[in-house]
Amino acid sequence: MTGAARRFQLAVFDVAGTTVLDGDAVAECLLAVVDERVAVSMTDVLEVMGMPKPVAIRQLLSRPGADQGDLETAVHDAHEKFRTAMIDRYRDGPIVPAEGTEHVFAALRRAGIRVALDTGFSRDILQTILDRLGWSSTVIDFSVASDEVAHGRPRPDLIYRAMAMADVSDAARVAKIGDTPSDIEEGLAARCGCVVGVTYGTHTREQLSRPGVQTIDRLADLLPLLGLDTG
Repeated sequence: MTGAARRFQLAVFDVAGTTVLDGDAVAECLLAVVDERVAVSMTDVLEVMGMPKPVAIRQLLSRPGADQGDLETAVHDAHEKFRTAMIDRYRDGPIVPAEGTEHVFAALRRAGIRVALDTGFSRDILQTILDRLGWSSTVIDFSVASDEVAHGRPRPDLIYRAMAMADVSDAARVAKIGDTPSDIEEGLAARCGCVVGVTYGTHTREQLSRPGVQTIDRLADLLPLLGLDTG
């Protein structure tokens, strides 16, 4: 183990698009529930990926041309439809870990680096994923959902909660990994010691690039960034 590996104590991973592949279920379900009230494109939806889903829905429903009823009621109703749709998709539809995910988790934990998941989903959706994949405490150490913190991405609350759960006080000893600009901005806002964007999710390398941010094409490529062998 190198000095770089000894420096890190916690790795915080996004879920959909980073550690879990679901055939674009999130974007499709979000588009469907919002499009009932205002015309939106997939490009519009991708711009809000990674945010807490009520926040993402509110932003989309605030666009010009939206049904001008009570916004909060519309957001609540759309989010309830989204939650139901996502739970159904994750319970019965195609869902797999991204290539190399469980190998990376195991390698990090062997090196003494705790593994946490954070997400823009509410806990009920996240728990459906964890149950479906069998990701109990034997696979990951912690998970944090967006309805368990005051502010979701791109603010750093999810990472701070994971740090508290792992008893890590210095964000320089935390790595944040995700596939959306909101993930990247979250990691930067928390001042994580390593912020990594994966290019196989919803956004391109160019969309994820920021000063101080590294991008990878496979999740296993994270290991050498943290000073660990890929084998």
